[in-house]
Order: sequence, then structure tokens, then C-alpha cells
Amino acid sequence: MHNRPIPLNQLRTGQKARISRILGHPDHIHRLEEFGLLGGTCIEMFRPGNPCIIRMAGNKICFRANNGLSISVIPIPWDD
Repeated sequence: MHNRPIPLNQLRTGQKARISRILGHPDHIHRLEEFGLLGGTCIEMFRPGNPCIIRMAGNKICFRANNGLSISVIPIPWDD
């Protein structure tokens, strides 16, 4: 079953996902890419909300709601 992309802010604590798409001002996208946040990158929601905190490759990154930035992710099924 293929999962559809959802907004990053819909992930729950501990849920993992892959970055599907980042849309926004090119400078903002470039800054995220410098942190290693690229399409296909696996992330984990550490703390949802505003700001939200994600974990990526052992690092934590904090995001504040930004009307000009949209991050879509494809959730990875929970381990049973």
C-alpha cells in the first residue's frame, strides 16, 4: 500500500516519515537543504506543535509555523 504525502505538522510524536516535498521561498529551502533536509530524508517527529521539533540523523531541528514554507512527508508505518 502506497502512503500519500501529508503535511509535516500531522505527524505524531515518535512517528517516522520520509520528506516528500519542500515548497517555499528558495532561500528558505536552501537553508533546510544545508541542514540535510532533502527529499527522501528519513525524519522522526520529536515534538509536534508550533514550534515542532524533528529528529534527523541524530540531530534535532526546530520548525516554527511559516505561511511561506510547506513540508510534505510520507509516513512510515509504525513498527508492531
